[in-house]
Amino acid sequence: MHPLQHLLDNNRRWSAARRELDPGFFSRLAQQQSPQYLWIGCSDSRVSATAIIGLDPGEVFVHRNVANLVVHTDVNCLAVLQYAVDVLQIKHVIVCGHYDCGGVLAAMSGQPHGLIDNWLRNIKDIYYDHATEMEAIVDVQARTDRLCELNVVQQVANVCHTTMVQDAWRRGQSVAVHGWIYGLHDGCIHDLEVTIEGPEQIRSLYRVAPSGLLLAG
Repeated sequence: MHPLQHLLDNNRRWSAARRELDPGFFSRLAQQQSPQYLWIGCSDSRVSATAIIGLDPGEVFVHRNVANLVVHTDVNCLAVLQYAVDVLQIKHVIVCGHYDCGGVLAAMSGQPHGLIDNWLRNIKDIYYDHATEMEAIVDVQARTDRLCELNVVQQVANVCHTTMVQDAWRRGQSVAVHGWIYGLHDGCIHDLEVTIEGPEQIRSLYRVAPSGLLLAG
């Protein structure tokens, strides 16, 4: 027997159940995807984008990586963002981290983890930028939770600093970037209230005019 036969069987049962519930579902899905949301989340197997926000396949465009980072040298992430904004015309980018994130924990541990330490350096930078606040938090769990939150806030900013999002705003396209965090312990999402909807909400240094000159403000 195929070692993954149980997964293939699960798929057949899911497909049959879906068609029984909605006979035209797959026909519609095969025509064109038109999601309104881009989800940038963690690769953690416990955080499935569509499952935790109760949406169906075709309703969320998804990019996931370790610790839900938006790094400006990550062509994969930038390509997803560009396609979502320019082609799919999504209206909302959701950066969703989660508490007890393994990537955040690894970044804080100071222990070697191999190649991924280069990726997690981005989280160490966030800790360093907020060192006074972080060191004032005595409880280790609370400190970790706060770094998970600060990581999301920074990634929201990183999304807004990209040329793709700023170009969309410049041409009048409605794109809002939101920061959320998910609790593994209760399955609930918490809005960190860092929604950004236009260039006036980001620091002037990161606002780029069409000429390439920095905008004042």
